[in-house]
Amino acid sequence: MNKNYYAVIMAGGVGSRFWPMSTQKYPKQFHDMLGTGDSLIQKTFSRLERLIPTENILISTNKRYKKLVKEHLENVTTRQLLLEPCMRNTSPCILYAALKIHTINPDGVMIIAPSDHWIENEPQFIDSIETAFEFCQQNDVLMTLGIQPNSPNTGYGYIQFENTEREIKKVKQFTEKPDLETAKKFVESGEYLWNAGIFIWSVKSILKAFKTSLPEMSALFCKGNHVYNTEFEDDFINTNYDKAENVSIDYGILEKATNVHVLPVNFNWNDLGTWSSLYNKLPKDDQQNASVGGKTIFRNASNNMVRTQNRKRVVIQGLNNYIVIEKDDVLLICPKSDEQEIKQITSQVKEDFGEEFV
Repeated sequence: MNKNYYAVIMAGGVGSRFWPMSTQKYPKQFHDMLGTGDSLIQKTFSRLERLIPTENILISTNKRYKKLVKEHLENVTTRQLLLEPCMRNTSPCILYAALKIHTINPDGVMIIAPSDHWIENEPQFIDSIETAFEFCQQNDVLMTLGIQPNSPNTGYGYIQFENTEREIKKVKQFTEKPDLETAKKFVESGEYLWNAGIFIWSVKSILKAFKTSLPEMSALFCKGNHVYNTEFEDDFINTNYDKAENVSIDYGILEKATNVHVLPVNFNWNDLGTWSSLYNKLPKDDQQNASVGGKTIFRNASNNMVRTQNRKRVVIQGLNNYIVIEKDDVLLICPKSDEQEIKQITSQVKEDFGEEFV
């Protein structure tokens, strides 16, 4: 394996759209969402281990999840954990990781990968990452992976690229989640890809970009160059992290940079952002019902998504297009069409039942 290859797994989110399975105490990346026997973070880690040395895979997460990370990834050392004392979006933790890698290996090339995505064709994924790594080793670029769209999905951001014969394309612009009509035009044009939120670059290139586009944040974190990978690292981060601007890597760096490139890929990707996206990845019966966890009998029922505890016996009679989710002492029954209201539902649950339920 190439000792210059590094990965940063982003594992600090709460995944509130997967309530009640995902909660602040136990978010979705630590669940076996698809019933495979492995949690999402375990799947992500093992996928990256196929190309990147185990000791070069870093986990960026909130410090409250340190114990959960250690439980799910037993081979990970404390040195590999980037523990955020507060939430500050993606730019600060990526800068922190890049500086931490740079102090060990200035020639490092890194991938930023969310902990909760599903990738069907892992060999093709690894081939794509290797292509991106090799390009970023030789060129001063910031690269993202772009998913070939199969529908005018309004749940993803889009990347417009220069339509050349080259495998790796220069990015024209990023567009936030569009309305349906705009998404249709994007897909029909053939010049747009879904933004997967998976990034690759050399540590030198991304540190240069931070110095240019977010100079105050760069200066703040560079003050810790003498303590990264030492016993004083945690003290520095706990003292300074909350001083960083709360800004995403997309807005803070990529939308301003002129050297952004995209590699179009098609390895059957799903960001698993909602119960419906999970439903789309699950096997279904003849009436398009999907079930994870327990054993379910469906009677005169269709297009339902059921997620229960293991060994639970469930009977669904006369129900169509519903989400039924049970976890411990919480039960959610919601029409698929109202799924976008789950965030509001959790607010009411917090108010009426107490914070421990969300």
